[in-house]
Amino acid sequence: MRTPPRRCRLTGVSVPPGSQGTPRQRPATDPTAPIGAWPVDGGFSFRVFAPGARRVELVLEGPERSGTVPLEREKSGYHRGVVPGLKTGALYRYRIDGQGPYPDPASRAQPLGVHGPSATDDPGAFLWRASNPPGLSLDHLVLYELHVGAFTREGTFRGVIRRLDHLAGLGVTAVELMPVASFPGRRNWGYDGVGLYAPSSVYGGPQGLRELVDAAHARGLAVILDVVYNHFGPDGAYVWCLAPDFFDRDLKTPWGNAIRFSGPGSRPVRDFFVHNALHWLHDYRVDGLRLDATHSIIDRSKRHILREIADRVRSTLPAGRSVLMIAEDSSNDEKLVRPRRRGGYGLDAVWADDLHHQIRVALAGDRDGYYIDYSGTVTDIARTLRRGWFYEGQRSTHSRGPRGTSPAALPLAAFVHCLQNHDQVGNRALGERIHHEIPLEAWRSAVCLLLTGPSTPLLFMGQEWAASSPFLYFTDHGPELGKAVTAGRRREFESFESFSDPLARERIPDPQANATFERSKLRWSERSGPPHAAVLRLHRDLLRLRQQHPALGEATRRGFRVAPAGSHGLVMRRRVGESELLVVINLRDRLELALRRPASVKGGPPRSWRELLLTESRRYGGDPRRVVLRRERRGGIVAIAIDGPGAIVLESA
Repeated sequence: MRTPPRRCRLTGVSVPPGSQGTPRQRPATDPTAPIGAWPVDGGFSFRVFAPGARRVELVLEGPERSGTVPLEREKSGYHRGVVPGLKTGALYRYRIDGQGPYPDPASRAQPLGVHGPSATDDPGAFLWRASNPPGLSLDHLVLYELHVGAFTREGTFRGVIRRLDHLAGLGVTAVELMPVASFPGRRNWGYDGVGLYAPSSVYGGPQGLRELVDAAHARGLAVILDVVYNHFGPDGAYVWCLAPDFFDRDLKTPWGNAIRFSGPGSRPVRDFFVHNALHWLHDYRVDGLRLDATHSIIDRSKRHILREIADRVRSTLPAGRSVLMIAEDSSNDEKLVRPRRRGGYGLDAVWADDLHHQIRVALAGDRDGYYIDYSGTVTDIARTLRRGWFYEGQRSTHSRGPRGTSPAALPLAAFVHCLQNHDQVGNRALGERIHHEIPLEAWRSAVCLLLTGPSTPLLFMGQEWAASSPFLYFTDHGPELGKAVTAGRRREFESFESFSDPLARERIPDPQANATFERSKLRWSERSGPPHAAVLRLHRDLLRLRQQHPALGEATRRGFRVAPAGSHGLVMRRRVGESELLVVINLRDRLELALRRPASVKGGPPRSWRELLLTESRRYGGDPRRVVLRRERRGGIVAIAIDGPGAIVLESA
């Protein structure tokens, strides 16, 4: 619903969808800042897209400078002007043909919230102390996804900085931030962002984000930023007021009208998102982008917007700097990662949730929703590990049609696998993590599978110590929209067997309640107590092994084998040159396995094996008596028996 106190204020359910250094001047032709406000010639240049407007005025609202400045109309539908002597932090809005004033859709800062005035920002004034990690690639990449507001009690960028030493010591190599673009209210997942160029003032604004990136780089950690290019949030998207044709009224997405990425008038729309990607990579020096729900981006152009973004990003990088472009896409379409020379989009990696779904079915028994498409058998888990995703053209019961393409030509490191992420926890009615629902020995076994596998692993904040806190869905919309969000959240689960009763749905936490947000915050103090400290040691040891062992250094299909072992076990082989690891994983019941010539090492000579890591050792909170190893005279392990869930990593002797 559109209710415009300024004749176009967007709110409601069905809205169409470090320290300071010496400032540096930016030329007006700077390709990373063609819209919005940016410093130039001792002042600030302003450029806004409002193609239907006859007159656009810049309204300055700060105590140091106030007044109205008419902007000059360009043929392209943009309006532009320069204000000499304007300082960083100056407040402004736009008045469109006498209506408004409205915030800048490309605002770099919204210090008073998404409905307040925009503020100027000078990226050149920040004194960077650390360099970007050199040669960033998928090799040895371990992602750690976190929500800035829920990661610490403070819920700010500086709060994250205070925990970076923990992440560096854990062994992850990149921090993946859930969206930080400005959103309505004091708390939000981030996927309701409307100020797509402006880091949320709730978290610390532009200065805070730059400090976080710089601090991460100083510890050798890369920073990947989650961005949303498939929709705007339902409250505060003033681009509707300035450029209604930004959206295609004939195309729908789950969030309303699709963004107009193709057809007449789409060039400025495409530029808005292309330059948004450049903005984060250049003005904030992030090391890559995770592109949200790319399957919901509708683009009928010859060159898809994802490919254009990838092309433009790489063409602007200085020599020696690399970034990663990662898609989240449920379609299992290899075109996303296929090289551009072969007609693909040329992205680096894709979130591939099939492995998560198989393991969740195997260990927790889920059958609602899309889990109906997965068996959870070790045969299908092995296939998913071997291929990268499971669905490559088979019929999906959930989607009622064929799903996916063959991933055979893609490198295994291009698949981002996880046991938890914000969606797979937060989209559950009660926000429960998988380790809340299965025995810890099964959780340890699954962790070993993920962190010794060939794909790029992603950890979700707190999983490394089996955090007790859930991760729930939370918002802070106004009363009218908030009521609809609460009702809609509970209505989502009507088809789930456990929530078919309306009284049961009343147990689903209210997204609008501050208590829902507070429950989702990590409890850092629990790390040192049982069983959390032991689970944390397991994650650290596995990640150290992943970084240091030669057999885990490359993720080639040739060097990876996996096969079922009995009805509940898996055997994975990782090999590089003469270095070889064998990982035996049991998910439940009893597994007995002879190691002389298991199926997973077929084709090579008999090997002698020695133990490197046992998930059921007392160091990790397990019971080693459940694992029996039979050895040959020289001490090599020739047979294993595991009574119940557990995993062991063996090295070729």
